[in-house]
Amino acid sequence: LLPVFLYRKSKYSVRLPKAVLLFPILGGIFTAFDHGTWNSSLRYTSAANATLLGNTAPLWVALFSWLIFHQKLKGLFWLGLTLALGGAVIVLGSDFIRHPTIGLGDLLAMVAGIFYAGYFLVTERGRQKLDTLSYVWLVNLMATFVLLLITLGMKMPLTGYPTQSYLAFLGAALVSQVGGYLSIGYALGHLPASIVSPTLIGQPVVTALLAIPLLGEALRTEQWLGGLGVLMGIYLVHRSRERSKVAELAALGN
Repeated sequence: LLPVFLYRKSKYSVRLPKAVLLFPILGGIFTAFDHGTWNSSLRYTSAANATLLGNTAPLWVALFSWLIFHQKLKGLFWLGLTLALGGAVIVLGSDFIRHPTIGLGDLLAMVAGIFYAGYFLVTERGRQKLDTLSYVWLVNLMATFVLLLITLGMKMPLTGYPTQSYLAFLGAALVSQVGGYLSIGYALGHLPASIVSPTLIGQPVVTALLAIPLLGEALRTEQWLGGLGVLMGIYLVHRSRERSKVAELAALGN
């Protein structure tokens, strides 16, 4: 896909100020360390634990937005976030509940969630200066460069993997990187990170639903209830933003 971005006509084809480039550069660094730590966590913990702890990003986004950027978040937002995270725990966290010890893999997955939160916060501001395609391309260019340096520094092979692994790499690139990051990048150009990130807690629910036809896994009753909790939490988060907008308009009218 690189030639598409190189030859596309963009209104940002002129030299960009360093202050503007800082956002995609930081976004790329956060993305690289997010991918690096999360994928490394799978060597030491279960996929369920890694997914659950990696999806704590909305919590860090909310805390950083409140503490650093002084964003006012309503009680309905915190209720929705708590409900969504609680639902995710029920859907994916049964293993974690049975064995609530924190090991190296769990710590790596949690750190990945913090890096993911950093990407959301940086992208929210970067998208105010750049269009979606330009921003995501710069982010992935930087992330690729950082991950390449890490791979070479750790003397890990870049070739010699089985065909199935290369197909998995391609699928992840097309679905997660191109589809997922373009969608996130577009959304963060129109909504704050504190609203976009909780929506992604729905990932475990989608994963569990896809496992039914693809892997033949049946969902337990509590997992269905957890999924409903996630969806209700996401709904409350978005309702909190709608109420905030109504309150702001009313204040302006007065």
